[in-house]
Amino acid sequence: MFKLITLEDTIRIPPETFGKPLEAVGHEQVRAKYEGVVDEELGYVIAVTQVNVSQIGKIIPGDGATYHKVAFSLLTFYPKIQEIVEGEVVEIADFGAFVRIGPIDALLHVSQLIDDFISYDEKQGVLLGKETKKKLMSGDQVRVRITAVSLGRAGSSGKIGVTARQPFLGKLEWIDHDVQKLKEASEKKPLEKAEAAKK
Repeated sequence: MFKLITLEDTIRIPPETFGKPLEAVGHEQVRAKYEGVVDEELGYVIAVTQVNVSQIGKIIPGDGATYHKVAFSLLTFYPKIQEIVEGEVVEIADFGAFVRIGPIDALLHVSQLIDDFISYDEKQGVLLGKETKKKLMSGDQVRVRITAVSLGRAGSSGKIGVTARQPFLGKLEWIDHDVQKLKEASEKKPLEKAEAAKK
C-alpha cells in the first residue's frame, strides 16, 4: 500500500552550502537521508516531497554547520499481509516467478501459482501447468495476495511472498476467463429453472 507520511527531523546544513537557497539544500539533505531506505515502520521510502526547512538554525561548538528543524512528506510503500496487489512478472525461475509490486519484486513460488503440476521451460522462460496448460512468463500481469513480509534490518531490502492460489487471483487473463465462465453459468440457471417449471 502506498502512503504519504508527514515527519519532522533535524538536518545538518554543511558550511559549503551556505549562500545557496535553504529549501533546496534542505531538500537534498532529507533526500540523502531517507530516499531508498527500507524501514520496519515506514516501509520502502520512494520519494521525499514538500520539504519545509525552519529559517532558524542552531550551531554546535566544534562543527561549522547549522542544524535546522525540517517538516517533510515521504511517499512510501508498505506491504501488508493479506493485501491484494497487481504487478508485472519480471523474472521466471525454476522455483517460481518474481512479481514487481511497487518498488520491490515479490516471490510467487511455484507451489503458490495454480493447483496443477508446474514445469519450467528454461529456453522459453515459461512456467507451464501440466493439466491446465496455463502459461506464465515475463511481462504477464498478475493479481496476487501478500502472504509474507520481512522488511529486515537496516541495509536489507526485505522480502515479500505472494500467492495466486485463491479464487480470482493469478494471471489477469485467467481471472477474466474464470469470470466469463461464472457469468455464463449464472445466465444458464434461470433458463434451466424456467424449463423445469414448464414440465
